[in-house]
Amino acid sequence: MNKQTTLIIVAMLLGIVTGYVCNSLFDPAAAKDIAGYFAMVTDIFLRLIKMIIAPLIFSTLVAGMAGMGDARTVGRIGGKAVGWFLMASFASLVIGLIFANLLQPGANVGVPLPDAGASAGLKTSALNLKDFLTHVFPRNFFEAMANNEILQILIFSIFVGLAIGQLRDTKAGLLARSIEEVVPVMLKVTDYVMRFAPIGVFAAVANVVTTQGLGVLLVYGKFMGSFYLTLAVLWATLIFAGFLVLKGDVFRLVKAVRQPMLLGFSTASSESAYPRVMEELKGFGVKERVIGFVLPLGYSFNLDGSMIYTTFASLFIAQAYGIPLTLEQQIVMLLVLMVSSKGIAGVPRSSLVVVAAVLPMFHLPEAGVLLIMGIDHFLDMGRTATNVLGNAIATTVVAKWEGAIGSEEDEEEAGAALPAPAAAE
Repeated sequence: MNKQTTLIIVAMLLGIVTGYVCNSLFDPAAAKDIAGYFAMVTDIFLRLIKMIIAPLIFSTLVAGMAGMGDARTVGRIGGKAVGWFLMASFASLVIGLIFANLLQPGANVGVPLPDAGASAGLKTSALNLKDFLTHVFPRNFFEAMANNEILQILIFSIFVGLAIGQLRDTKAGLLARSIEEVVPVMLKVTDYVMRFAPIGVFAAVANVVTTQGLGVLLVYGKFMGSFYLTLAVLWATLIFAGFLVLKGDVFRLVKAVRQPMLLGFSTASSESAYPRVMEELKGFGVKERVIGFVLPLGYSFNLDGSMIYTTFASLFIAQAYGIPLTLEQQIVMLLVLMVSSKGIAGVPRSSLVVVAAVLPMFHLPEAGVLLIMGIDHFLDMGRTATNVLGNAIATTVVAKWEGAIGSEEDEEEAGAALPAPAAAE
C-alpha cells in the first residue's frame, strides 16, 4: 500500500470520526452550517479535478487517434469496447434483479412510506433518447470543454485526431508533436492536484456524516447490506470476466487501481478517480491510444455500478409498497433499464433519475425514490467504486485484444528491431 492510499484511508476514518462528533455535539441547524464548510472544501477539490478532465481527455485522445492511422482502427477498437460494455451492462442488471428477488431488501422496510402521490422532485424529462442523441454531438467545442461534456469532447477529439493522423507527415507534424507534448504536462498537473485528495476525502466524508449521522445506516442496514453484497457479486463477475481474457494479470490490475477505486468510493465522484485511473492503466502497460479512447467512452456507457443500482432500487421500492411484479414484468423492466441507462451520463443524480423515470411505466410510485434519497450518498460511494473497476477492466481487456499492452521499453526494443529505411535514390 503506497503512501497516498494510506493517507486517503486515514482521511476517510478521520472524516467519519469528525462528522460523528459534529453530528452528536451540535443541533441539526448548527451541524448543517458546519457541514457547509466541509462541503466547500470538497467542492474546491472536485473543481480542481474538473479543471483538468477536459484538457486531459482532449490531449490524450487526440494524441492516441493521431497514432492509430485510420478510421478503421478506431471503428474496430470502438466496436470491441461497445461489445464489452453491453455484456457488462446486461450482467449488472441481471445480477441486480436476481439478488433483489433473493434478498427482498424492501420487505418490512420498517420506515414510514412516503405518500404514493408525492413527487420525488427529479427532472426525469432530462432522460429521453432524442435529447440524449442530439446532446452527444457538440455545437461548440469550447462550450463542451467548459461544461466537461465527456461524450462531446470525445466526438470532437476523434475527428481532430483522425485529421492530424492523416496530415502529420505533410502539414500537421508540428501540431501533432505539440499535442503529444501536452499529455505529460497534463499528467504532471494531475499529480499536483491529486496531492490534495486526502483533504478532499476527509471533507467529503465529514460533510455526509455531520448531516446524516451514523444512525441512518442502522435504519437502512438491510437495504444497504443487501446492495453491497450484490456489488461484491458483481465485482467477482467482472474480475472473472477479466480473468478469461487477462488471466492472472487481472489480479495485478485490481491491485493497481485500488487507489482510484478508494478515491471514487470516498468522494462518490467518478471524475475524481479518472486522472488516477489513466495513470495506473498506463503504468500497467496499456497503450495511451487505447486508454484515451476507451476510458472516456466507458465513463459514458459502462457504468456497471449505476446500472446494478437501478434494478435493485426499483425492485426495493416495489417490495416496500407491496406491489408484486411478475417475472415477465421484471424482464421488461430490465430491458427498459438497459436502454435508458445509456443516457444517464451527465444527468445530475443520474441513477435516481433513471429509477424515477422507469417506475411509472410499471405502475410503481415515483415517491418511492424519496425512501432512498437520504442514504443515496452512501450507496453512490459503492456505485462509483464499481464504475471505476468496471472501466479499468474494460479498457485493459480491449487493449489485450488489440495487442496494446506492454512496457515502453518493449516498444523501444520493437522499434530498434525494425530495419532501417532504405536511402532515397
